[in-house]
Amino acid sequence: MPEIAPPRYGQVDMDYAATLATTPADEDGPVWMINLMHYRDRADYGDGSTTGISGREADDEYAPLGPLAAIGAEIVFVADVDSQLLGDAPKWDRVAIVKYPTRRSFIEMQRRPDFKEKHVHKDAGMASTIVMGGQPFAVPEQPADVAEVPWDEVPHPPTDDDPPVVVLHVLSFEDPAALGETPDEMEAYTSHAVKVAAAHGVRVPAWFGVEGTIVGDGRLWHQARFNAFPSREAFMAVVLDPDRLKVQAEHREVALADTYTLILRPTIDRLAESLVS
Repeated sequence: MPEIAPPRYGQVDMDYAATLATTPADEDGPVWMINLMHYRDRADYGDGSTTGISGREADDEYAPLGPLAAIGAEIVFVADVDSQLLGDAPKWDRVAIVKYPTRRSFIEMQRRPDFKEKHVHKDAGMASTIVMGGQPFAVPEQPADVAEVPWDEVPHPPTDDDPPVVVLHVLSFEDPAALGETPDEMEAYTSHAVKVAAAHGVRVPAWFGVEGTIVGDGRLWHQARFNAFPSREAFMAVVLDPDRLKVQAEHREVALADTYTLILRPTIDRLAESLVS
């Protein structure tokens, strides 16, 4: 398999890299790479030079639009982190998702000279990152009486002061072997939470099972769930629902080993469309 230079911003999982590089063509297909990003305050190019730009600005310089287009990949979601409600350090700054046409194409991009030229900016700007390979899975159906309720009819509609948000839950289950499935305890919580959330107009752009973490800090992640809320107030109404809190304590907290909950403000959002295109 191709050599991958070790980055300063995380550990490469060489086993998953090998899987990406060697998946047979007849078994290969799209993979959504979910990126959680924490930036350096100032970019560090490792050569003692001072550029004066921030880590975020260096990452903006990195954005490999040309190499991505050349291999048929597409940026389908970018969002700034408004709030981090659950999860220890690092404090994430931005979330992005790139849809690659195949797993192998992700590895092939690392070889491209035009990508390598860009990557120096990512290495300079990124303090730490988690990059997870995701596969979408079916979400529970919403109750028929509240499915797709227009957002101007929900209890907490969007306003100029409180616009829509996307909430990301990154989940690691107590059972380390739970790749590709949801434990029964989490299923019990989810079936109840979906009903509560639906009454507040919540929609689901995508839920992903994590098949591997190509770059991270050694932790194992199982799912990344993206939920769209009409407003932050709607999200808080779901969070504080007494029945949901009870079920959460009985089931969700039992199922989870680790988690992040991030309130996101998208700047690019073609996530739902990417599942059908």
